Amino acid sequence: INAEYMGIYGDGSQTRSFCYVDDLIDGMLKMMDTEFGFTGPVNIGNPEEFTIKELAEIVIELTGSKSKIIYLPLPNDDPLQRKPDITTASQHLKWQPSVKLREGISKTIEYFRGLDLEKYPKPTNHTAHKNSELESVKSPRI
Repeated sequence: INAEYMGIYGDGSQTRSFCYVDDLIDGMLKMMDTEFGFTGPVNIGNPEEFTIKELAEIVIELTGSKSKIIYLPLPNDDPLQRKPDITTASQHLKWQPSVKLREGISKTIEYFRGLDLEKYPKPTNHTAHKNSELESVKSPRI
C-alpha cells in the first residue's frame, strides 16, 4: 500500500497456506461446539499452497503498488513447505475454509485502506532471523 520494498527470504519458492481470519474463527467455533468426547487435535487452516513469491506478486497487483520485491538470505530455520492436513476438521467438524487467497487479501487491503496509518508507528526493524544468521556463521549446516 505504501509502495515500500517487499522483502522475501530466499528465492520465494517456499510454500505457505493462508487462512482468512473469518474461516479460522468459524473452525474454532465448530471445534468448541463439537460432540462430547471429541477433543482433537484438529488442524484449522487452508490447505491451498502458494509460494511466498506468488503471495508478494498478488499483494502488489491487488494494491496497485509500485513496490519492488527484494530477495534476502533464507534463514536456516525457514521451512520449505507448510500445508495443514484438515482431514479431521472436514470429517469431525464438517468444516472447510471458504475464503480464497485473493478474496482474503482484497478484504485485508480494504481494511487497511480504511485506517489512518499516520496514527500508528512504523514497524520496528525485523530481527527475527538474526540468530539464524549468527548460528550459520558459528556452526554451518552439514
